[in-house]
Amino acid sequence: MEKYLHARSPLRIFAVSGLVTLGSILWALFDWGLSAMFVVMVLIAVEVAFSFDNAIVNAKVLKQMSKFWQTIFLTVGVAIAVFGMRLVFPIILVTLTAGLSWSEVINLALNNPDEYSHKLEEAHVVLSAFGGGFLLMLALHFFFDGKREVLWYKRLERRLQQFAYWWVPACVALSVIALAAAMPFNHEPRETLVAGILGVLTYSVIHGASEYFSAVQKRKLGNAARVGLAGFISFLYLEVLDASFSFDGVLGAFAVTKDVILIAIGLGVGALWVRSLTVYMVRRGTLDSYKYIEHGAHYTITVLACVLILSIFINVPEVIAGLAGLGIIGSSIIASRQALAAQHDSK
Repeated sequence: MEKYLHARSPLRIFAVSGLVTLGSILWALFDWGLSAMFVVMVLIAVEVAFSFDNAIVNAKVLKQMSKFWQTIFLTVGVAIAVFGMRLVFPIILVTLTAGLSWSEVINLALNNPDEYSHKLEEAHVVLSAFGGGFLLMLALHFFFDGKREVLWYKRLERRLQQFAYWWVPACVALSVIALAAAMPFNHEPRETLVAGILGVLTYSVIHGASEYFSAVQKRKLGNAARVGLAGFISFLYLEVLDASFSFDGVLGAFAVTKDVILIAIGLGVGALWVRSLTVYMVRRGTLDSYKYIEHGAHYTITVLACVLILSIFINVPEVIAGLAGLGIIGSSIIASRQALAAQHDSK
């Protein structure tokens, strides 16, 4: 029995997510019917499948944080992800972009979901440019890191490491945003440029602050887990990262259903599974065991960032990014297992 209650036990890690999923499915079944239950199950599955790369990046940051900030991430952070980003944030966005009051938007979401989704779709350019800029910076910062020793596609990644200067990721990301804004068929160039620049700046400020305070802490305490302000900045970074990943999911969910309550339930429960998956990776040492899985996540994030930016002026189905991501991460897991087997054989 003790092995099932151990902190590293999958049963203990995923128990809450499983119980909440069961409760949500039963709630949807008895309150709305069989079709609603099916919609909730689809949204949960899609959110988990398409956010696997998010869980990998989360795990990388989370394992550097103290127990206190890990707990905050798994309690307060879950509440922000489930209720804030999947339910409250879209309402705030429509309030700001449509010039409607808070109560009017809530009434629209509950009683006229078609109009609400249309209003939310009108903010698509701003969301895509900001999320694309932020995620592109995240991916480029990884690939232009000259200190990174583990390489997956060695020829490509070594070439990128030759340009390992602090300003290169920002220059590349801003150039991509500027190019997207300058496209003749982009009908909202100003919004694209401003939101994209804000995405790049947001990543730069949060990541820079996190690295600075971590360095200060390291000089004082050595290689201890991130505490205090360094822990808070890391927590803030994870929440903004989750927001960037959730943008396309919220918009894409309206293709499945127009019911905002079902969307909030499905995506919220899916987000809870992603948090549990993050904890599983940290406690089981997945990033150390599968040395290429982090590479797969960042290649996937590159694809997602490009899809978000392209979706500003052309219709790109979310399934393309999702399936590409699953394929890339799957390949990285296979490559990691092959490398691990070869290492064991050599011994």
